[in-house]
Formats: sequence, C-alpha cells, structure tokens
Amino acid sequence: MQPHIEILDKLKAHVFKTLSAHYQSLDNCKYADLRLGISEFKSASSENGQSKDVTDDYDASFGIRVIAGEMSSWGFYGQSLGRNDFKNKEITNLIITAINTAYERAMANAKKKSAFKKKADSLTGVRLAKIKVCQDTVPADFEIDPRKIPLQKVLKTSINVSRQMKELDPSVLYAATGIKTGITRELFCSSEGANIDQSLPLTQGVVYVSAQKGESSPEVCYDYIGDLKGWEIIEGKNCYDQSFLDFALERTKETIELSGAEFLKTSKGEVVVVTDPHFNTLLVHEIVGHPTESDRILKMETAYAGRSWLYKSSDENQLGNRIASPLVNAFSDPTVMGYGYYKYDAEGTPARRIDVIKNGILKTFLNGRENAATLGHEPNGSMRATTSAMVPIVRMTNTAFGPGKKNPKSIIKEVKNGYYIVSHRIPSISESRENFRISAKKVYKIENGKLVKLYRGGGIMANSKDFLMSVDAVGNDFKMFPIPNCGKGQPMQIMRVGNGGPTIRGKARLAGC
Repeated sequence: MQPHIEILDKLKAHVFKTLSAHYQSLDNCKYADLRLGISEFKSASSENGQSKDVTDDYDASFGIRVIAGEMSSWGFYGQSLGRNDFKNKEITNLIITAINTAYERAMANAKKKSAFKKKADSLTGVRLAKIKVCQDTVPADFEIDPRKIPLQKVLKTSINVSRQMKELDPSVLYAATGIKTGITRELFCSSEGANIDQSLPLTQGVVYVSAQKGESSPEVCYDYIGDLKGWEIIEGKNCYDQSFLDFALERTKETIELSGAEFLKTSKGEVVVVTDPHFNTLLVHEIVGHPTESDRILKMETAYAGRSWLYKSSDENQLGNRIASPLVNAFSDPTVMGYGYYKYDAEGTPARRIDVIKNGILKTFLNGRENAATLGHEPNGSMRATTSAMVPIVRMTNTAFGPGKKNPKSIIKEVKNGYYIVSHRIPSISESRENFRISAKKVYKIENGKLVKLYRGGGIMANSKDFLMSVDAVGNDFKMFPIPNCGKGQPMQIMRVGNGGPTIRGKARLAGC
C-alpha cells in the first residue's frame, strides 16, 4: 500500500525536532534545512482512441542542506523514499544519517575552499540574507479533489478526447492525449526555526496531433492546459476557459487548417510584427525570465544557454539601465495563480511579487538567500526544486510581460504592412540570451490593418534588447499560460512555470524556411 500525504501529519513535529536536535550536536555547523515531500498522482494517456498507459502512483523523497566549516560551505544529501521509510524510527535514522553526510560534505568543501583562498579572492564563505522565519500550514486549494477522481475516469477522458480528435477529419493522421492530476505536499524546516507544511494540487492535459491535406507536408501540434488546481481544469476552469475536449478539438482544427498553408519565407530585414499573448509567453520566458535568474547572472549555473546579457560583471551590467521601451513592463509573481504559484519557496522564504522591468528599466533579479546576500538585494523567494531530493536552484515563477492600455485589435489595425505572430513553438537562444529565434504556430500577413494570408513554419528572430526597445504598442489583453517543461541545471531539473503577457508590437526579422 502506497503512503498518502496524510502520513506527514504524524511526522511533522518529529521531523522538526530531529533536525533541530541533531544540528546542535555538530561542531561548527552554521545552518541546516530539510525538505520532505510526497506526491500522489493519477495519469493516463491514449492514442487514436485507444488506451496507451495508466498510472496510480506516488513519489516520496527528502533533502538536507547544511552550511558548515570555518570558511562556510554547502553540503547536500537527498534520496527517494519507500513506504517502509515512513515510520518514526526509520525516518529518524534516515534524517540523522543524511545530516551527517551533508555536514561531512560541507566540511570537506570548506577545507578545500580555504586551501584556495590566497589564489582566488572571489572564494568566500556562504552567507544567507535574512528572511522572516515562518511557521505555517498551506492547504491544497481546489474545487474538485484530484484524489477523488477515479483512475478509470482519467483514462476514459483521455481515450474519448483522442478518439474525437482522430475522427474529426480524414486528414488527421495521429491524435494523442495525456492527463495527470494529483497533489504534492512538502514539509520544510530549518535550524532557524522555520516549520512550513505546504500542499499544491496539479492537473494538466496534453494533446499531440498531426494532419496532412493532400500532398502537402504534414503539420503537427503539441499543446497543453494546466494549473495548480483540481479536476475542474479538465472541465473548463483554466486559462483557455475550455474543457479539455474543446481545447483538443480546437487544436486539431488549427492543425488541419495549417497543413494546407504556405511556408513562410525569411525576410531580408526587419519588419513590423505583432506578437500575441501565447507567443509572448515563450518570448518572456527566454529573454527575460532565464537571464534574470541570479545564479545565472553570477555565473553559478551556466548550462543550457545559462549566461545573461543583462549582467557581465558587477561593474558592467544593465541593472538600473534602460533595456526596453518605456511601454515594456515585466514581473515575476508566485502569489498569483499559475504554474509558478506557491506561498513559500524551497528555502522557506515568503513569496512576493517583484517588478523585473519597470517602464523599460531593469529593476532587479530573481534570487535565493545566498545570491541575495552576494548582490546586496532583499530575498524574493525564487528557489525551487523538482523534488525534495534535488538541490533548490533559482527558478522563474509566474513571469510575464505586464499589460498595457491598447486594444489588441487596434494594434493590428494600425499596421499598414507587417505580420501577426500567433502562438509559440520552439525557441533557439544564444549563450547569453542576447539573441533569439522563436518559431510560431501561425503567421498572418497584415496589409492595411487586415489579416490577409496565413503561413506556417515561421517565427521571428532579433537581438533581445533591440526588440524590446522597438516596442511601440502593448495591449490590454494580458493572459498567463502554463509552461510544463522548463529545464535547467545539471542534473537536469524539469519545472512547471507560468509565463504570459499581452499583445505587443515591435520590429524583428521573419525566420522562415
């Protein structure tokens, strides 16, 4: 029998007591924290109306961070847990062993760091910026409890949706869907006295469809709905205001339409482009979200285009400078609903909204306690990890372009000659994210304020700052969308984040075939 999240009720006080007591017994141990999490979930997938996979499972793990040594250094230990580990005696032994291991690693790191101190002035002891130490319980917020949905209903819903997608038109070659719903609960406690119990639900649906009209090249679509809510997401309470079935059928119709469209050609120079909220979801993710993560600007994490065009060094950076048109605002806010929602981050820091770009000026960065201390900034609670067994790193939350005042229809209507870029697909980004190329699902030619022709296989490319500076119109049609598969770090951590924005008009080069 698998453990349920309620098992943490009886372990909560015991885990806090064990960490606090053992931490005090370690010489020169300056800080310790623990995360212990359990996820319960059901999932199902189907292809062309036939079942493919079904799961009713759990995931449990814990992780310990320690700061120790004369030249303060980190040590970490994390592992997965099985059902037999959730007894007081077993969990006590595991926690003590984990603290000891993390402590030994921290002491070894501190010793090696001290040996290089004279050769590397940048090597310093770990410092954590002060935060409000909290004790709190955050229950899961939903209308329909994911755990009360029968597994058979999850499977039947997936099968029904993929069947109707496949049967919609003979041009549909393949239709697949996947649904996942469940709850994650995580305990966080620290040697500073933090004791937080936070639960978050999750429900998401994924569709994949391919279609081909006549002798044209096949067209494919991969898209998703989801939020940190219950089964109501599948029934229509999501950012699209559509049931999963209606969402899937609409994507299928779009794919059929696109399969007969002409491929876009690359332009010789810049053109006027109007980008819709869905396209700007990936744009803000790539050129604002990732390059404002403070571990990247400090070169502490540089994998997967991990540097930042915003910060070359403490002496040469864009902080406080204009990097965009005065019409451009961008924020990161884990307190609003979206895939980046939470009340406390993985360090126990209370979540709060930050203005990353305000009226075109770069204002701040996403950070954790260590990076905040290095930069002299206030911690803003942006540390997360895929599971409790993984090291928390700086992640964007609900990061988006802010809304403007203009009607999106008038933004298009004012364009004499340009292109309307609709819905994102795949990004290509330079090492410091100073240049981007992002493909779109659909591109429309605009002539005299009207959409006159549909293209496929296109997108836009530009210098990040040049594009942001070129923005001359921002719509009032703000929307937040889910991004379920943001990858960062080595080992790789896949994280769900929220991104979005309104309609925006600027200049870029068309990227086509």
